[in-house]
Amino acid sequence: MGAGPVGLTAAHELARRGLRIRLIDAAPGPARTSRAVATHPRTLETWAQMGLVDAMLRHGRRNQAFTMYAKGRRLVRLEADYAKMPTAYPFTLVVPQTATEAVLREAVGRLGVTVEWGVRLAGFTQDARSVRARLSGPHGEEQLDVPWLVGCDGGHSTVRKQLGLPLLGETSDTWMLADAPVETDLPPDTIYWAHTGSQALMMVPYAQAGRYRLLDTVPPPGVAPGQDTAGRDIEAVLSRKLSAGLGRTVRVGPSEWTSVFTFQQRMVERMHQGRVCVAGDAAHVHSPASGQGMNTGVQDAYNLAWKLAMVVQGHAAPALLDTYSEERVPIGRALLGSTRTATFLVQLKNLLASVALPVVFSVVRTFPVLRRALQRKVLGGMSGLRIRYGDSSLTVGGGRGAVGPRPGERVTVAAPGGPGADAFHAELRDPRWTLFHVAGTSGERDAADGLARWGAGWLSVRALGDSGALDAPGALDDSGALGEPDAYDGPGALGDFAAFGGSRVLVDADGQVRRGLGLERGGWVLVRPDGYVAGRGGALGSGEVRGVLARLLSRADRVPVS
Repeated sequence: MGAGPVGLTAAHELARRGLRIRLIDAAPGPARTSRAVATHPRTLETWAQMGLVDAMLRHGRRNQAFTMYAKGRRLVRLEADYAKMPTAYPFTLVVPQTATEAVLREAVGRLGVTVEWGVRLAGFTQDARSVRARLSGPHGEEQLDVPWLVGCDGGHSTVRKQLGLPLLGETSDTWMLADAPVETDLPPDTIYWAHTGSQALMMVPYAQAGRYRLLDTVPPPGVAPGQDTAGRDIEAVLSRKLSAGLGRTVRVGPSEWTSVFTFQQRMVERMHQGRVCVAGDAAHVHSPASGQGMNTGVQDAYNLAWKLAMVVQGHAAPALLDTYSEERVPIGRALLGSTRTATFLVQLKNLLASVALPVVFSVVRTFPVLRRALQRKVLGGMSGLRIRYGDSSLTVGGGRGAVGPRPGERVTVAAPGGPGADAFHAELRDPRWTLFHVAGTSGERDAADGLARWGAGWLSVRALGDSGALDAPGALDDSGALGEPDAYDGPGALGDFAAFGGSRVLVDADGQVRRGLGLERGGWVLVRPDGYVAGRGGALGSGEVRGVLARLLSRADRVPVS
């Protein structure tokens, strides 16, 4: 339940895997204002895997810089530097949450899912077999039994409260947000941070010319959270503060929307209980300082959906869902720490800040190595690209000395642009697991073929080769050109990939994919549906993959690998 970005992501991924769902939301209709505006690279990679990134990009502005001012003096401009975090989307997309939700609603609609607005979850009970939910809506009360319930219903989550999961943490500061037109001579190619000498503000450019998201870390006196700011001349206050911080005349026009709020830094200690799960703000709430809320919630939903689908469809034991909390709770815990630090740095209420900042950043400007390190540190924390599941029970250690992504890390290959890279990124849109391998001995090829036939409902096996034919008995002769399919056509769909027994060949003529994955002849990499490496090895036919699949299925006797 909940039709914000998190609930819509969960609904899309469950429906894309063939599950029947109901998506309800207590609101009377779609939100008209935007809380979240920053979509970071890892979430853009997720939109790409869902087949939605192009639609998202059309609505946003690509931001690749962060510029800091104090008392009218420019301190530093930090440029996006993803040299050590390769990604096809090396930027933050500034896009209103209303637009993000609109794209997602259209996408779930194409999968046959319609949001039921004005329908509220009044309560639920659960047992070992189902969840009995009580709904209240325009047509009265309804009771229904469902096999699973996913609560994506925000910081005041009914689902979380019904489960008795306390939000642990603290209440933090009160800030103000505003969406408004801004007249300034500064170029809209960066996010601006401005310190007036006593407090800080931020100014984030939207794609629409002259329109900005403004953040004031010290709201006007007398304005309490949730109060209407009409008639309080908010625009004049913002204009004065921004002009003082940026050292130039800034005029803020009539705001389209303002919100004064006190944010919290809290989280639950588990996100799955019986047949009920929570995701997003229902599981963790925190400062908006680094724009992590929506991004983290989307990753929660993406992590949960493929696991829940595998359990529902009988491909894995229910114990697989235990890895949802196991993997995502530590992410939420780390997020509270990083956003607490970001909150301190964003607001800098200390009166000495305006004196110290010019000194600090003169050193940063003087030493390029220090500047690059700062850029990568900031981006690494915000981008989501460094999140890894190395300690997960779904991750099999190994490949420690391998080139390419290690177990637990996200899989990375160059951006689309060549036949091999295009085919690789198309493969990531397949909602199944993928086993990439470079065929070596006939025994390895036989093992790959057997795995492909056995796991056809949830496992895609891809042999990486120079052409569509492999130098092996029985290999197909037709290679053909590889292109990117418009959409995943379901288990067993061939698209533009050449078939090879029960598996298929992904043509990697220039070796770009093999280099990116760190694969040599006979090697293999098993990639989860969310794009993280579960395990890797050097000889597919030796049975090394058994441990990964046994953990996935929770039953080693179901793995047909000797």
